Amino acid sequence: MDIRAVVWDVDDTLFDYTSADREGMRAHLVAEGLLAGYGSVEEALARWREITDQQWARFAAGEVDFETQRRDRTRVFLGRELTDAEADEWFDRYLVHYESAWSLFPDVLPVLDALAASHRHAVLSNSSLHVQDRKLRVLGVHDRFEAILCAAELGVSKPEPGAFLAACDALALPPEQVAYVGDHPEIDGRGAAEAGLLSVWIDRAGVHATLEPPAGPRRIASLDELPSLLRGDTRFGASSSFR
Repeated sequence: MDIRAVVWDVDDTLFDYTSADREGMRAHLVAEGLLAGYGSVEEALARWREITDQQWARFAAGEVDFETQRRDRTRVFLGRELTDAEADEWFDRYLVHYESAWSLFPDVLPVLDALAASHRHAVLSNSSLHVQDRKLRVLGVHDRFEAILCAAELGVSKPEPGAFLAACDALALPPEQVAYVGDHPEIDGRGAAEAGLLSVWIDRAGVHATLEPPAGPRRIASLDELPSLLRGDTRFGASSSFR
């Protein structure tokens, strides 16, 4: 069956989250005078990313809400008790630096242009609508998408099938007519495949290039590969720089 729509992950798929987070936190640490407690900037950034991953896992599991995971990231990183207001103020100061580093990956606009006439587009993110709606507007691509769905509002997060099926429902299309593009091999790649979508895992940095992809996803190195994959025999193999 033909693929009629593409549903997109946002962070580290369309938006270069890793670079923005790294550069934003680097500037924030300098401004807050917090580097003295670490051997290097990279050590501090690694600690921030570790805490982010831990707290995000709690949110994804439904243990805490979106705002709480943000506040707890700050509390754990600083290693001290903070009121909600204090944690919010600290995180808001970080956001100023983080947002100044926002950018799309260079392959995003060309592929959205290439697929504009042939495919419908939507977003499915494990973040919140408040965050991703604003981000897509600032980045200038909000109007490219018919629907923007986020875990905080859906009440279900990737890799649960319900998250992917909600995106299909928003487009009024069956899963077999929808492709999902995301950067995480399990949360995005395996999750979309098990929900019945055409799963496309983008591994730009090639950090997983020596690993076999999970069963189901097609792995690509650049969004430049996506149009030909969608035009080809998507269910039974497609060209990729990793194959």
